[in-house]
Amino acid sequence: MNTDSDGAASDIDESIVSIDEVRAAAERIRGRVVRTPLLPFPNGDPHRPLWLKPESLQPTGAFKLRGAYNKILAVRDDARARGIVAHSSGNHAQAVAWVARDLGIHAVIVIPDTAPQVKVRAVLELGAEVELVPFADRTTRAVDLAASRGYVMVPPYDDRDIVAGAGTIGLEIAEDLPDVDVVFVPVSGGGLISGVATALKQIRPSVAVIGVEPELAADAAESFRMGHRQRWPDEAVGSTIADGLRVTSVGDINWTHIARFVDDIVTVTEDEIRDAVARLARRARLVVEPSGAVTLAAYLRRGPSGDGHKQVAVISGGNVDPELFTDLLRAHHATDRPF
Repeated sequence: MNTDSDGAASDIDESIVSIDEVRAAAERIRGRVVRTPLLPFPNGDPHRPLWLKPESLQPTGAFKLRGAYNKILAVRDDARARGIVAHSSGNHAQAVAWVARDLGIHAVIVIPDTAPQVKVRAVLELGAEVELVPFADRTTRAVDLAASRGYVMVPPYDDRDIVAGAGTIGLEIAEDLPDVDVVFVPVSGGGLISGVATALKQIRPSVAVIGVEPELAADAAESFRMGHRQRWPDEAVGSTIADGLRVTSVGDINWTHIARFVDDIVTVTEDEIRDAVARLARRARLVVEPSGAVTLAAYLRRGPSGDGHKQVAVISGGNVDPELFTDLLRAHHATDRPF
């Protein structure tokens, strides 16, 4: 990768979302999303200090609001006036519904019938029309609605505007912690890590961007090892507690960015994810869904090091089912694990 005199990446090919696109997205969504802070993780390893980027503090409880706003605002007024459609397990659904309500446009959200009810209710409360379909039909049904009704499709991850919107997280990390060394990012369809990585690497090429997946839904980790995209069956990824990461393959656009900019993709166990949710609640006072807690789980799995690296864990969302959250806290307390 080439760099300019400031150390930032240059000569990025046109298949890559540029830092200018990310900065344009930041201007477009300014005042519409929360500029989340970097929070020091209490009692972390002093030899490798950790900061949390809590996207759970967004109005809809997840980072998805950034990409949804950027995508929908980039569409011509007359096109989006016909309505928009999206498919999502929940967080992207809420984001699109929020933006639609804010802009006064109709939204139809196709949601897998296995999604947590807390996420489905949230979408309905925002005024969007909801269609529940089998997990395997979520994408095709959304495509059909876009074709038959003339709706604008708002993809959950495989889209340049979505990637640029997510990239504003990386932009903020670089601004708030210029000497950051390592950034952990959850991986689902790849939109979040694509955006964060493309922004960070074009500003600070030395930063290590580490993707994190559940062992039970590790298609991206396998793809990274193999050097080309792998697809897992729907039934293979459906059993992880991290429901927001139940995607069978990263998107085309996203894979290009992952292959170019991501340094590694690691996996964590279900028990490690459960433990991380409880630690975030008890230590950081953050309500985090399992999908968002995988980054802390990865940090903890690495164990003490003494390398002095400044590390950031992107906490992607906090829309956790209340009963599940309570169960995880009780289970953690019962084991009497140290904090």
